[in-house]
Amino acid sequence: MNDTTKLVSAALLVIGDEILSGRTKDRNIGYIAEYLTAIGIDLSEVRVVPDIEDEIVAALNAMRARYTYVFTTGGIGPTHDDITADSVAKAFGVSIDVDPRARAMLLERIPEADLNEARLRMARIPAGAELVANKVSKAPGFWIGNVIVMAGVPTIMQAMLDEVAPKLKTGVRMLAETVRADAKEGDIGGPLAAIAAAHPEVSIGSYPFQDEEGRPNANLVVRARDEGKLAAALAAVKEMLAALPRR
Repeated sequence: MNDTTKLVSAALLVIGDEILSGRTKDRNIGYIAEYLTAIGIDLSEVRVVPDIEDEIVAALNAMRARYTYVFTTGGIGPTHDDITADSVAKAFGVSIDVDPRARAMLLERIPEADLNEARLRMARIPAGAELVANKVSKAPGFWIGNVIVMAGVPTIMQAMLDEVAPKLKTGVRMLAETVRADAKEGDIGGPLAAIAAAHPEVSIGSYPFQDEEGRPNANLVVRARDEGKLAAALAAVKEMLAALPRR
């Protein structure tokens, strides 16, 4: 559902003590950011919270009131510290129980004799939620209100994101162009600020790196939703760079 006249925003809530402790390195934030940008949704905020119900509920309620969508990753597995589903139910003020649809999905992969209490935790879904199919391991995510709850395992999260993407509202996409400065950031900071001020609907970012000869350099990324405004700002950046003394 694309509407090129509107902006669609999103936030990501990453849930898990293992992320905060460093035991697990997050691989989802960058993927989700690129994915949403490509389909016309702005990822405007990312928070990381521990496996503490009150913290999850508070963050979730703050974010879902502010953004079009809130995506969560982590905390929907079979162990005692997987409390995301319960926390989401509390945030929405609804009950939670084993969902027959989710239970049936688990049985596609797990024999009924092995469907113990721990595994059944993965079938507990807040009342009123839609299920998000999981082609990788069958245990579903879910979608309630504007909150989409996904697994933390990257391959499963990616499969769930593919499932929900066709149903998301999307807006005008951000366009971007990159220019290599061949100059130090400190030498172009002033002129770049002046260009940014002259083009208020365009975002201009500077990203430093060391070039092939070990010298400081920078890539300048110009972003805008309007092709004409992007072109005008890009031309100004290139003109500024061309006027610099060559090093």
